[in-house]
Amino acid sequence: MRVEYLIAEIGSTTTVVTAFNFKKGVEVVGQGKAFTSVLQGDVTIGLRNAINEMEEQLGESIEYDRMIGTSSAAGGLKITVHGLVQDMTVKAAKEAALGAGGIIKMVTAGRLRRTDIKKIKEINPNLIMIAGGTDYGERETALDNAEIIRDAELNIPVVYCGNIANQEEIKEIFEGRELYVIDNVYPRVDELNVEPARGIIQDAFEVNIVKAGGMDKIKEMVDGAIMPTPGAVMEATKLLYEIIGDVIVVDVGGATTDVHSVTEGSVEILDILVTPEPKAKRTVEGDLGVYVNRENVLELLQYHELEGRTKDSISSFIKPIPTTEEEKYWSRVLAQKAVNTAIDRHVGQIKRVYNSGRKFSAYGKDLSMVKYIIGTGGALTRLGKGKEMLESIKDVKGDITMRPTKEAKVLLDNMYIMACAGVLSRENKEAAIELLKASLNL
Repeated sequence: MRVEYLIAEIGSTTTVVTAFNFKKGVEVVGQGKAFTSVLQGDVTIGLRNAINEMEEQLGESIEYDRMIGTSSAAGGLKITVHGLVQDMTVKAAKEAALGAGGIIKMVTAGRLRRTDIKKIKEINPNLIMIAGGTDYGERETALDNAEIIRDAELNIPVVYCGNIANQEEIKEIFEGRELYVIDNVYPRVDELNVEPARGIIQDAFEVNIVKAGGMDKIKEMVDGAIMPTPGAVMEATKLLYEIIGDVIVVDVGGATTDVHSVTEGSVEILDILVTPEPKAKRTVEGDLGVYVNRENVLELLQYHELEGRTKDSISSFIKPIPTTEEEKYWSRVLAQKAVNTAIDRHVGQIKRVYNSGRKFSAYGKDLSMVKYIIGTGGALTRLGKGKEMLESIKDVKGDITMRPTKEAKVLLDNMYIMACAGVLSRENKEAAIELLKASLNL
């Protein structure tokens, strides 16, 4: 059997491969999974095993026109970020890195110290981001940091996204080394410009993913694009924004809970917003997972949520793939807590300004204009009651709010293909749109 696309999602533990045809609408031909083989030194072993499982299910061999993929194997896309001011350039660079699917391992503001370089060496990131200074503003900090990083001989690709007045000197500093120079992520006060950095980070990931342990043979099979899995979900979220408007996607996994939102918010909130927020924002809650990090979520449960049980007894029911009704029930309890906590951390807050009459200030991301709340990940799409879990994040009081309102509609990624659609959109946007519509029943 021949198919148009094989799309692989190479996770840290599991590799899933899905076969698609798009000539006559969306056809999901089959899906197979296997353990990721990074530790065996060759990720294609897991890829082939996943394809073999799919072929066994279909009863025939699979040939494909094109294979593309996403990956969070080998620790994902580890990034360190180094800027000038924590609330300005550092924040902007972080937003760019997170939106591209990065895992932020270290953040510094100001001039790097010897202890900072020692920590960078210990982290051994995939990318180092240097930011700092508005355009034609402060220059020295970013240049000093660039020289410190160069002299440390880290042999790690560098993305420079600071003051554009420094660009020629930055190129001289890193001459002969892998360097990506792009527009400033914080060109003017209160203005974020994160999209150029996101694109470059994803390009750098594709170039360097083959250097990660076990990934060096990936191009033997994957002949198309390779993206960080969270970055692919963000691309799918941005594509949904083009189709249906302001949207938020909640992805509850075994180890993390990610929230992706694409919305500019309301004019009312923008008028009182203290610091700018990106239109497309991603937050990663590395402590909120329904299996690997279940103990962290259990600690967040209130007395009434325990329903008279101990946390240890509840923990015994949490399995990587719940099968009994009791296992599914308690996994849903943890998923609900992960959803609520992740949204609390993603959404902004409105605070009254005292001594100035009835005035307010807003901090963080405004979700009040969101039209669709979408759930993806196994916990929301496979345990049941995913829509009910997401209904709980709405603000139904009708007051001034930064949360989604009661008018927002909840949808589920029934086919669990958000990441697939994201990487597919880079070369076949129309097919990606059709895939998203089919999975969300749009």
